[in-house]
Amino acid sequence: MSVRKFFLLGLVALASLTLVACGSGSSETAISPPQPSPTVSPTPAPQDIVTIASGNPDFSTLVAALQAADLVGALQAEGPFTVFAPTNAAFAALPAGTVESLLLPENQAELVRILTYHVVSGLAPSSALSSGQQVTTLEGSPVTVTIEGGQIRINDSNVVVADIEASNGIIHVIDAVLIPPQ
Repeated sequence: MSVRKFFLLGLVALASLTLVACGSGSSETAISPPQPSPTVSPTPAPQDIVTIASGNPDFSTLVAALQAADLVGALQAEGPFTVFAPTNAAFAALPAGTVESLLLPENQAELVRILTYHVVSGLAPSSALSSGQQVTTLEGSPVTVTIEGGQIRINDSNVVVADIEASNGIIHVIDAVLIPPQ
């Protein structure tokens, strides 16, 4: 068999296979080419504590205070940290003019002292807290944990949302601003 006949037979065989695969004009459905698999979006990495707080309008006063105290970078660091984060309503419950006064540049040291009293070095998930436990804050003074009927309290504040995971720690939302001892 010559090369030419062999080549022609190969073309005829290939054409026959193609016609069979495509249904050769009959009512059969043609085979579709392979479809690309759907792309799976990667799971977004958890955000740091400050980014989470900045993305929630209930923490706008806390974020403004962190900015005024120049603590944003510290709470974006690797950590881990546990933050007892007061809501805007918690700040609003302070005596009139307190927040505005604390945000003034001349009161930055006091603002830093108050805000660092809301931060613990390390992870303190709610499951690791126990009633009567004292946890030392970055300010240097401890806060006291009380648990009654499943409700967690930090000093005189209630934890209203626990265990918000961040890339550099945990946030527990509280309903009162913690004031460090004098």
